[in-house]
Amino acid sequence: MTDADAQQLADLLAEEERLVFTAFDHTTAWDLGSRLRTEALSAQLPIAISIRRNGQCLFHAALPGSSADNDGWLLRKAAVVDRYGHSSYFVGCTFRAEGRDFDVDSRLDVGAFAAHGGAFPIILGTSGGIGTVAVSGLPQVEDHRFVVTHLERFLAERNQIRAR
Repeated sequence: MTDADAQQLADLLAEEERLVFTAFDHTTAWDLGSRLRTEALSAQLPIAISIRRNGQCLFHAALPGSSADNDGWLLRKAAVVDRYGHSSYFVGCTFRAEGRDFDVDSRLDVGAFAAHGGAFPIILGTSGGIGTVAVSGLPQVEDHRFVVTHLERFLAERNQIRAR
């Protein structure tokens, strides 16, 4: 693993440590999902958005230019978060930094798991990971960055961002 890989992984973990909810319910999911949808529509992004809690889909939106394939990617990325407890991008980057291929070395069904950027854990401060917020439709780094950027803004408005 290179120093750059180690720094990237540390940065990705820092995002997860910082972006933590104090409460999360159906209304929170709707508010967050609606925010993501509005921002994506404004930027004319061809994405699908999903917010899941404990296996239940609380929010889903498919924007112009997205397809049913994006829905499959949402589920596969969220499955990685559920399995590993970290963002799908972090998991994929970890495998690559270690010189491994997730699709082969994880020994998981590639039809059910995708370690590509775009799914981020919903972390509840008192309970840990309880779900996922995910987008699909852009290159994986952009999917990840979109989720993190807007999740950070959403939490900041609610004074829930942890100090770095």
